[in-house]
Amino acid sequence: MEARALAAEVLTAILTRRQTITTILPSRLEELPHTQDRAFVQELCYGVLRWYFRLSAVLAGMTKRELKPKHTDIKVLILIGMYQFDFLRIPEHAIVSATVSACDELQKPWAKKLVNAILRRYQRERLLLQEKFSQDIRAQLAHPDWLIRELQHDYPRHWLQIISANNQRPPMFLRINQRLTTRTEYLGKLILENMRAEEVPWSIVGIKLAQPVAVECLPGFREGLVSVQDLAAQLAAPLLELCSGHCILDACAAPGGKLAHILESVNGLGNVVAVELVPARTQKLKQTLDRLRLQARIVEADVQTPELWWDGGQFDRILLDAPCSASGVIRRHPDIKVLRGKEHLAVVTRTQKSLLAALWPLLKPGGKLLYSTCSVLNCENDLQISEFITTHHDARPDTIQARWGQATTFGRQILPGQEDMDGFYYARLEKT
Repeated sequence: MEARALAAEVLTAILTRRQTITTILPSRLEELPHTQDRAFVQELCYGVLRWYFRLSAVLAGMTKRELKPKHTDIKVLILIGMYQFDFLRIPEHAIVSATVSACDELQKPWAKKLVNAILRRYQRERLLLQEKFSQDIRAQLAHPDWLIRELQHDYPRHWLQIISANNQRPPMFLRINQRLTTRTEYLGKLILENMRAEEVPWSIVGIKLAQPVAVECLPGFREGLVSVQDLAAQLAAPLLELCSGHCILDACAAPGGKLAHILESVNGLGNVVAVELVPARTQKLKQTLDRLRLQARIVEADVQTPELWWDGGQFDRILLDAPCSASGVIRRHPDIKVLRGKEHLAVVTRTQKSLLAALWPLLKPGGKLLYSTCSVLNCENDLQISEFITTHHDARPDTIQARWGQATTFGRQILPGQEDMDGFYYARLEKT
C-alpha cells in the first residue's frame, strides 16, 4: 500500500476505533518493505496527530459540510496533505497528486475531485486560512479545550510553556544495562556507528542521542546492552533507594523499563514481583526482561485486588507507576490529545486513589512507596498524595532532595521539555 493511504488508515483507526498509535502503527509499518517509506508514514501519523486540532479547524473553514464519520479516512487524508504543505519539504505538485491518488487505494475514487479541490485551495490560500483561525485558541495551540483549561488552572505562569513543549519533537534517551556494559564503553560503540551522543545529568546510565534512530540500529540492542527510556523515567530506580536483600513490588509494571532498571541497578535483591493486568502488556514485560537477561516474578492480575495474588509477604519498596492522563508525555504520544478527555481524568484519579489504598498494606513498616505519574496535572499528583496522607496516619512524606524539576508540597514535578525531559511527577512515602 502507498504510504499516504496507509497513514490514512492508521489515523482512521485511532480516531474511530480509539486505538493508540503505539498499538496499531508498528504492525502496519511492517507492510512496507522500505525503511524510507516506514519513516515517512510515521512522520505523517505523528505529525497530523500533533497538529490535529489546528489542521481540523482550518479544514472545517474550507468546507460547507463536515464529512460523514464513515468517510473519516478521506478527512484524515486531506489533513495529511495539509500537513505536508506546512511541515515537509516535498514539491507542492507532488503533494497534491500523490495525496489525491491515495483515494484509489482507500477504495474511494469518488473523493479524488474533493481532495484535489481542497488541497489546491489550501496550496493557494493557506496563510490567509491560518490567519483566519488565529483567535481560535484550540486551533492555535493544537490542544483540546479541557486540557488547556486544566493547564491554565494548575500553571498560570507556565501553561503556554508546557503546551509549546508538548508540540515539539522529543529527543531520544538511552539507558545502558550496567550489568553488561558501561556508559563509556557504549558511547564508544555509538561513535563507531557514527551516531553522535552525549552523557546526561541526573542518571549515571543515561545517554542522549543527537538524532533519533530505529532501535534495531542501536549497537547491542538485541543483546540487551541498552534500552530506550526517557531521562525522567530513569529517575525512578534511584529514588527507591534500593539495597541488596530488599523485596520489591512493581505495580502496573509493563512495559518494564523501570522494572528492568531496578534489576540492573542492585545485585542480590530479594523477592522482586511485577504485576500487570493486561495479557498483551504482560507479554511485552516478559520480552523486555528476556532481552535484558533479567528475572523477576511476573504476575498477571489486578494489582487493586491483592487478596487474589499476594502471598502475604510485605515489601521493602513499592513502585506505583500509576495509570494517568499522560499529560506529561504528549510530545511523545500526540494521540493522547485526541483519545483522552476530561471524563478520562475522572476515571484515572479514582484508579490512583484505589491503587494507593490497596498497596499500602503490602508495605513493611519503615518501607517506602514511590508514587509516579507521567502527568503534570495537580489532581493526579500532589492532591492525590495530600488526600492519601490525610486518611493514612502511618504515611509520612519522604522529601526528595534533587536539583531536577521543581519541588512541590509532597514531591517533585518535571515539566515537559525541562532539560529535554518528559513531564513526570514523583512522591516518596515512608510507612511509620
